[in-house]
Amino acid sequence: MSTQWTAADIPDQSGRVVIVTGANSGLGLVSARELASKGARVVMAVRDEAKGRAAAEAIGASAPGADLEVRRLDLADLDSVRAFADRILADGLDPDVLINNAGVMGPPRTLSAQGHELQFAANHLGHFALTGLLLEALEGGREPRVVTVSSNYHHRGRIHFDDLTGEHGYGPLKYYAQSKFANIVFGLELDRRLRRAESPVRSLMAHPGVASTSLTKSFPLLLKPIAKFVVSTRAQSADLGALPQLHAATAPEARSGEYFGPDGKQEINGYPMLVPTKSEANDPELAARLWSVSEELTGVSYHLPAAA
Repeated sequence: MSTQWTAADIPDQSGRVVIVTGANSGLGLVSARELASKGARVVMAVRDEAKGRAAAEAIGASAPGADLEVRRLDLADLDSVRAFADRILADGLDPDVLINNAGVMGPPRTLSAQGHELQFAANHLGHFALTGLLLEALEGGREPRVVTVSSNYHHRGRIHFDDLTGEHGYGPLKYYAQSKFANIVFGLELDRRLRRAESPVRSLMAHPGVASTSLTKSFPLLLKPIAKFVVSTRAQSADLGALPQLHAATAPEARSGEYFGPDGKQEINGYPMLVPTKSEANDPELAARLWSVSEELTGVSYHLPAAA
């Protein structure tokens, strides 16, 4: 891989269908724009359809002829996830790429419609369910891929199996780290199960470093000044932050199981490169336990065999 892979290196995407969650702003908006400009049909999965339509219009203004479709998806609500997936399948869209990009960071303790901690629900469980519901359709795609967007903050995370909802020990960033660690554990375990099933689908992961997006908008008031300072002094643009996930989604040489992040110091900013995951994320017993819990909490079972 070039040390400075950019959006200009994205291969032609004509004929491909790409679903991008959280596509109305930040990294998702950039990803939708760049993929559409390369010829992909992009389904912009958004919680707020009005904001999604505005984002699609903005993309269309900069990339005339962009093939975009806005569909509602609230990843924190598993009923919404099922409804979205059912409609995708019923309409025969047959996605080639699923970019699990949407996320929430650092809100006060909040429970989802199904009673799960909001960050775990939106960042992990929703994407786990969506991937499982669309996996068979993805297997018929061209160079099919699932790209799960995590964070360098996953290195601080662990799975609180005894308190997944944060009832007894919630901290906004503590449970954000849990959700991002879950993203990595899921992405790696998905890769192992896909390989064992000899599936054509690749499971890749990416993180943006520190990027200037609206992700910290849900921070508690006490944390907002810290977030503002970090973003103003260290963040790169969303255009650069989206490059690792775009590389994972499109680069021919990107292999299943790989994790991409910025090449700068401490992976804060820069261009895409292979980066290490937290070593504990490769624990097969942990992965199997998280997978089992995720199937139980979402009601979505994969047709893949368990990893050896």
